Amino acid sequence: MSYREINAPLRTIMTPGPVEVDPRVLRAMSTPILGQFDPAFTSIMNTVMSMIREVFQTKNQWAFPIDGTSRSGLEAVLGSVIEPGDKVLIPIYGRFGHLLTEIAERHGAELHLLHCEWGEVFDPEVVINEMKKVNPKVVAIVHGETSTGCMQPLEEIGKACREQDVLFIVDAVATIGGADVQTDNWYIDAAIGGNQKCISVPSGNSPITYNERIEKILLDRKKVERGIATDKELAEKSYHHPIKSNYLDLSQLQDYWSPRRLNHHTEATSMLYALHEGLRILLEEGLENRFARHKFHEKALIAGIEGMGLELFGDSRWKLPTVTCVKVPEGVDAESVRAMMLNQFGVEIASSFGPLHGKIWRIGTMGYSCRKENVLFALSALEASLIRHGVKVQTGAGVQASLDIYTNGQ
Repeated sequence: MSYREINAPLRTIMTPGPVEVDPRVLRAMSTPILGQFDPAFTSIMNTVMSMIREVFQTKNQWAFPIDGTSRSGLEAVLGSVIEPGDKVLIPIYGRFGHLLTEIAERHGAELHLLHCEWGEVFDPEVVINEMKKVNPKVVAIVHGETSTGCMQPLEEIGKACREQDVLFIVDAVATIGGADVQTDNWYIDAAIGGNQKCISVPSGNSPITYNERIEKILLDRKKVERGIATDKELAEKSYHHPIKSNYLDLSQLQDYWSPRRLNHHTEATSMLYALHEGLRILLEEGLENRFARHKFHEKALIAGIEGMGLELFGDSRWKLPTVTCVKVPEGVDAESVRAMMLNQFGVEIASSFGPLHGKIWRIGTMGYSCRKENVLFALSALEASLIRHGVKVQTGAGVQASLDIYTNGQ
């Protein structure tokens, strides 16, 4: 039997991830393979670490990618820090707070959960007051919740965590490279990012960073694993269990990314090339310019949606600038509209999860997908598909409103 080569259709991807990959990143992935201990390759590793620090706005020594999707980064950090019985507080305001919960639960955490309505975020004081009641070891929270298009303010919570000696772990997968993430200034102990969103690199590794507070836990647990922890140390500390995972053991990965280069796994060479180029492009643009670009195209998209006569979901005060949620008009088959946009125009937008499935569309403006031609095309495809589904829209007004933003440049 013979097989044909892959012939993937061209798409305009306007989802909250994955997004379109910058052509320069695709070219970088064709760079010749080097051995993982070749000095030329370890030099690339060091450069990637330096660039991750800049993007996360941190002076942390430890900043490197975990091989695997964004979930691997979350699993590596949470699984390396949480021991059975540890109190973990997770404020949930969307789908991915539930993911943090599942990971923590699998590692034996004593869970303490806060909930708010999907489409809202937490008043930081609510989280801080709950911390005082629970006295957790860890607070884990999502920064940008793509399921609802909301972004949680973090600085006050982070400061309270540091004052109360609580570890603050943040899922920044949807915000890193597209919105401000101030790891050090917000007292974040560990932050986890993702390639496939605002960095515009194929999914395949997850850049993370963590500080010395996290590192101390890793080193203590390594002592337990090696059987060299003293009785006094075991009595004084709560670290009685080795890290369960081998592949996602941060203590071993730290050794691999240290100057010692202790062998742990075979590095995903081409993925590291891709991340290197994605980060280089991001830093070449500049963080402030990058954030401003995402806000500008978000503004143009919103103008088009509202000009069309559609309604946004969520409160603008805590809107995630990289994801815009649109309420599905009454009586409209949301999936049928999405299918028409994809099949007739080659434009992909997303539905949502849980209580919002079928009730909102999610349009991502992330990284390389965050461009004028994409925004205008997505608006045109959405308008035409809605008209075909019998929805009364302000014909032509959406694209014109968006063009007004682009023409005026503000």
